[in-house]
Amino acid sequence: MEKLKSVVPSHLKSMISESSPDDLPSTCSSLLHLFHHLPLFHQIVGDLTDRQTALCGKNKEAALESKRKGNHRFSNGDYPNALLFYSQALRVAPTDANDTGKSLVAMLYLNRAAVSHKMGLLVECLRDCNRALVMSPSYAKAWYRRGKVNATLGNYEDAVRDLNVAMITELSIGGKRQIESKLKLILDQHKETGSCLDKANKKYLDILNEPNDKKLHCVYTPTKGRGMVSPIDIPQSYLVHTEEPYAAIILKHCRETHCHFCFNELPADTVPCSSCSIPLYCSEQCQVQAGGTKMGNDPKNHEINANLPSYLEKYISDITSPSVSGPYTEHISEHSHECEGVNWPAVLPSDIILAGRMLVKSINQKRDSGAVSGLVGNVELCDNYVQIRSESKLELHIHSIILLYCLQNTNRSEFQMNGLTISQCVMLLSQIKVNSMAIVRMKSLVVNEKVKQSGMLSSAGDALTSNVEQIRVAQAVYSAGSLFNHSCQPNIHAYFLSRTLYIRSTEFVAAGDPLELSYGPQVGQWDCKDRQHFLEDQYSFRCQCSSCSELNLSDLVLNAFRCVEPNCLGAVLDCSVAMHERQKKNYFLDAPKICSSEPHVEVNNLKSDDINKVARHLFEPTGCSNQFEPGYCLNCGSHCDIEISAATINKANMYIRRLEDAIVSNEFPTNTLSDALRSLDLLRSTLHAYNKKIAEVEDNIAQAFCLVGELQSAADLCKASIEILQKLYGVDHIVIGNELVKLTSIHLSLGDCAGALEGIKRVDTIFSRYYGSHVDVIFPHLKSLKVEAAEASKPVS
Repeated sequence: MEKLKSVVPSHLKSMISESSPDDLPSTCSSLLHLFHHLPLFHQIVGDLTDRQTALCGKNKEAALESKRKGNHRFSNGDYPNALLFYSQALRVAPTDANDTGKSLVAMLYLNRAAVSHKMGLLVECLRDCNRALVMSPSYAKAWYRRGKVNATLGNYEDAVRDLNVAMITELSIGGKRQIESKLKLILDQHKETGSCLDKANKKYLDILNEPNDKKLHCVYTPTKGRGMVSPIDIPQSYLVHTEEPYAAIILKHCRETHCHFCFNELPADTVPCSSCSIPLYCSEQCQVQAGGTKMGNDPKNHEINANLPSYLEKYISDITSPSVSGPYTEHISEHSHECEGVNWPAVLPSDIILAGRMLVKSINQKRDSGAVSGLVGNVELCDNYVQIRSESKLELHIHSIILLYCLQNTNRSEFQMNGLTISQCVMLLSQIKVNSMAIVRMKSLVVNEKVKQSGMLSSAGDALTSNVEQIRVAQAVYSAGSLFNHSCQPNIHAYFLSRTLYIRSTEFVAAGDPLELSYGPQVGQWDCKDRQHFLEDQYSFRCQCSSCSELNLSDLVLNAFRCVEPNCLGAVLDCSVAMHERQKKNYFLDAPKICSSEPHVEVNNLKSDDINKVARHLFEPTGCSNQFEPGYCLNCGSHCDIEISAATINKANMYIRRLEDAIVSNEFPTNTLSDALRSLDLLRSTLHAYNKKIAEVEDNIAQAFCLVGELQSAADLCKASIEILQKLYGVDHIVIGNELVKLTSIHLSLGDCAGALEGIKRVDTIFSRYYGSHVDVIFPHLKSLKVEAAEASKPVS
């Protein structure tokens, strides 16, 4: 990218940086003409598309080398690394490759099954045995291993069948004796057969179907453009929208940890693509749905030459010819055009690959129906191309030309290489920038076993003790989902189960009111200036939601200093915060004061009361000359030396960083905790009582107390942290729910059943508001916490 940018003449760069959507056909045509005669460009495109030099294809020699390494680790008892080497071998092994007269892929699946069995991963072992048998139905060792693992799982009827098939397919006398001995042992020990295990490749999600019968309308607003509203009232926690993505792509940092189709965390027994080495899947279903070739065997080479009882024939057929079905069977295969071993799907940025998937899907739809117009004809997305930074416009131009060249090289002549087509691709990339959604997963971060046992789980802010965090795993475009506008205080919440988008109301929404979700930053998480900077940088718009245009308590106090007067709760702002809050003041004071018994009006009055406690001067009719002046208290007008306060904070931070290092290493040198507590006192005397920094430090010290076994002190600090966060976020925010999970776990460790049950009740209320019936799927830890609390509260007999 940088090399190509450096060769673009300054006059063309200027044209592109100043371009509007109407100018794009001309600027794209000029850049295409430049690159067409540039050897450097053709070298770059060649490296990305040349199948002969591709690094992402299958390679038998590399697979055999990884297999040898896996065998060596297995023989030395290093099972975790043996599993990794066998998985790597499977990733690059050609499906038609043989080794010592047997299917190489089948051998690798069986070797990994043996490792999984040793590691106690029994279901994973069973699935790998099935995969080996799909490739080679007459593989006696696979039937034998399957029989052993089924016996371990208690599936004795299946175990006997497996060993009977193994006896038939085994050719050696010694092998038959070993199988016969194992079969006799199972029959002797278990005279009664058990029930069979459900198919191990069954998807783990069995989602409840909730009603979703409210039809939403797309409307136009002067400040935000298109947006979604409901024609009727929507109650709290109502599922207002579900949708499958038009296109989706896993993010690069999750390629080795999450399934490339459903985006769930990968199991130990990953399934590779059958034609290239880029994607990994959690199951054959996801592999096939993404566009890979279904695994299969050659009946001529692997048929079982024996007269089998009819019940065994059906049993063998069911295992070696699995059906792949599920909720995504109607999807157009999204990886198939990338599945040739070439480098560009692995090298180009994720959003560029996502654009390629959208283009290919649109072409396929156009070929099938003939009704699609334009490059991506049936997806209407907004764009902010004019607001994009100059350098980004040049990058969009270059990436569009490279992408279309790459797609052309996959035998897709439908993509015409001209200025108009490239301009449409540029617009698509700009639309993806502002319309795509990040698919997220909740990840538990356990520093060590003590923390796990004490249940230090949190997702508030950026504190080190936030041991459950929301991580971005994929990027997707949802046709209708993209129509929901942003608010820093949203009234709907988006979450994902597999790749499906769910949007749920988090409060009552009156008919005709906008349904707005958060694109990332929310009130309580960052102050107004930081939210504005993030949204302008990531989405190229300046937020005009009520929280960014009206005064609110959180923005005033989140980063505020404490007043020098001992009994004053007034907020003291620094220069950058004061500037943004000053812009909100007139709107807030000019808003009509309404006397009403309506619930939302009562809430607004409460918000005014909260602001009055920290910024009383704003409500005085005449005002003061130092309103919103940096360093002056918004309550009493007293002056605070911000530079001295900042120096005090820096001194405290030095000791807090030492504590953070101690938490990571789980080694607490003398005075580390006491120094951190003194630093907390310094922060409390310098920062406003609701400043988020105090809550984060309290959270860190609470985790340290858990590590050294002082759980009561940890609980006290957790409570103090939650009190601050409730001021910043509100008492029913999801962040409060996450913090209460942590506090509840500590209560259980302390034997405080009453406190734990009270916490569980609040957590359940908050999480149900955001996730409805899907709470236990999103937060499986909560279910086990409920069981633990219920057991602990039972009277001792």
